Amino acid sequence: MEKTKKKFSHVHNKIDERAGQVGHFHESHDEYNKATGNNQEDMAGVSHEHHGPEMTGKIRNLFIITLFFTTWVLLYSPIATELLNIRLRAPVDNNLWQFLLATPAVLIGGSFFYKGAWRALRFRSPDMSVLISTAVLASYLYSVGATFIYAGEVYFEASLMLLTFVLLGHWMEAITRSKTTKAVKALLDLTPPTARIKVEEEWREVKLEEVQVGDILMVKPGEKIPVDGEVIDGFSSVDESMITGESVPVEKKHGDELTGGTMNQNGQLIMKATKVGSDTALAQIVKLVENAQKSKAEAQRVADKFAQYLVIGVITLGILTFVAWYYLLDAPVVFALSAAVAVVVIACPDALGLATPIAIVLATGMGARRGILIKNAQALERMSKINMVVVDKTGTLTKGEPEVQEMIVTPEWTEEKLLQVASAIEQGSEHVLAKAIVKKAEVQKIESNENHIRDFNIIPGHGAEGWLKESHVIIGNRKLMEEKNIDITPLLREVTELQEKGRTVMYLAVDQKLAGAITVADEVKPTSAEAVRMLKNQGIDVAMLTGDNQQTAIAIGKKLGIDLVYSEVLPQQKAEYIKKFKEDGKFVAMVGDGVNDAPALTQADIGLAVGAGTDVAIESADIVLVKDDLRDIVTAVKLSKITLGKIRQNLFWAVAYNFAAVPVAAGIFYPTFGIMLRPEIAALAMSGSTITVVLSSLLLRRKENRLSLA
Repeated sequence: MEKTKKKFSHVHNKIDERAGQVGHFHESHDEYNKATGNNQEDMAGVSHEHHGPEMTGKIRNLFIITLFFTTWVLLYSPIATELLNIRLRAPVDNNLWQFLLATPAVLIGGSFFYKGAWRALRFRSPDMSVLISTAVLASYLYSVGATFIYAGEVYFEASLMLLTFVLLGHWMEAITRSKTTKAVKALLDLTPPTARIKVEEEWREVKLEEVQVGDILMVKPGEKIPVDGEVIDGFSSVDESMITGESVPVEKKHGDELTGGTMNQNGQLIMKATKVGSDTALAQIVKLVENAQKSKAEAQRVADKFAQYLVIGVITLGILTFVAWYYLLDAPVVFALSAAVAVVVIACPDALGLATPIAIVLATGMGARRGILIKNAQALERMSKINMVVVDKTGTLTKGEPEVQEMIVTPEWTEEKLLQVASAIEQGSEHVLAKAIVKKAEVQKIESNENHIRDFNIIPGHGAEGWLKESHVIIGNRKLMEEKNIDITPLLREVTELQEKGRTVMYLAVDQKLAGAITVADEVKPTSAEAVRMLKNQGIDVAMLTGDNQQTAIAIGKKLGIDLVYSEVLPQQKAEYIKKFKEDGKFVAMVGDGVNDAPALTQADIGLAVGAGTDVAIESADIVLVKDDLRDIVTAVKLSKITLGKIRQNLFWAVAYNFAAVPVAAGIFYPTFGIMLRPEIAALAMSGSTITVVLSSLLLRRKENRLSLA
């Protein structure tokens, strides 16, 4: 692949803007939010940097401290004496001794959640941290009362077991997130620590962070490219597999682009730095993945909303349990309190907050390893719903590097003169077809006389016009010629035959008279036909939108197996087509690479940009296909379906596991069967769902082989 994936610089500012708007996975916990840039912090007007490893270590330390005290409390609790037949003599009263052991753990380990609960209540948005804090403190304070105020059993072990297992779940989540992020950030470590720059005609080795845009650097054979840049001298092959996934080295010569971290193989290169630091392609890839992991899938948004009502519901249920036993059934106050505490503990599904984010973290990491950069969780979730893929032709289905094939002239013109005038007028255009004409003139060393062009004007979707000396020149498609009342019949038969072969035709007219036509062909990517076939096998309709003429478009469509072909589509019309498809009930994914595709990418349910596309296209898209391989669309769909299935499974366990035990905790079966769920057993049951969800998410990696293209 000739183009390196450099098009991430302009995305940087947009991503930074979004980062302030998008929350991380856990609105539950203040400390966790500080580490991950949660939008609740933004509400307070405070911004925080991402410190994943530090937070992982902090959660680990809190877990170890809490586990230490929990173990000792368990050794003096009824669980040890009645179930394990362990009987230790406490140095003081047993209840007082458990209180002394439990208090440090509740204060230290619980602070992680208390701060989050306080913040959530300040913003009147109760979340899982409120419920966890309530459950821990309810069993703890009940036990404090039984120790110092009234006679009753203590349940210090319940609050500590709850706290220990919840911290374990969050530590496992932090480890998972950290590993995935490290796997992506490891790319950055591929860049060398130093670079060799030119200073006053001498080469000096400096630290990488000292390199500035515009510096001239030397890269010797076997060395890594230090930053993104452009070759100004030398010739070599560069291994770009870390970015493109392609194992075949890419030849680099004057004017070619280089990506920092790739390996120079067999020749010395002199390059000019164009992007450094956070602007490099690698840094932007990491940024995209991080933002995807910070965003929330719709399923998680629903879970978060549900959690707000759940907090109120659980506390209400606990109060009703106490009222029912104490006031209606005349149970002792201690018994009623014990039942209420058990209900609050068992109905505390902290796993609800873990159900989606771990799966999203793993999925975005799996996608990144395959060259699929998913910008947000919503995009990952929506990919499973698409039933129509709309694809731009040039640069997406084709290589985007068209070349002039034939030149047809009228009797008054020669091919050389036709190319000279055409290249002169096309000098001011950035269109790929215009560049093909200019390149052809350069190869044939034809002087274009572009300095004599004035009043140049691009006609979007049609062509261009301008004045060359005293002559009015128009170059463009058949539709433009018809609008300008230029007769093309002298060349129509010959041109039609070439269009049937898939050629794109541009007519040239001077002073309202047809001078000739230039045909251009853009080779179809080797993987495009297979990608179309694979999408159809998935039951997904494929449509092609192109500004090219109908005959050429149909020829390309036939070659690729695309039945829905829309030709001569203006840039502003692409978004209208997408809107129409959506109105017809289609869930549409748009794939493009150019500036003219940006409105359609935004209009579509899912926008996918190929990695070699323009900055605007990449910025407008939800997913970036780094390898320019449309087969990755199928991979993204598979990844979405696998992830969504795992999220649904996790949400089921997060809720069903706990709520099945609520009636038992409330004591419904006690009068008939004598079954009562003690608070410490409730804590174990609650913790079980948390661990189940985490382990279930980790199993997502075992399904990675299902993403293969076979």
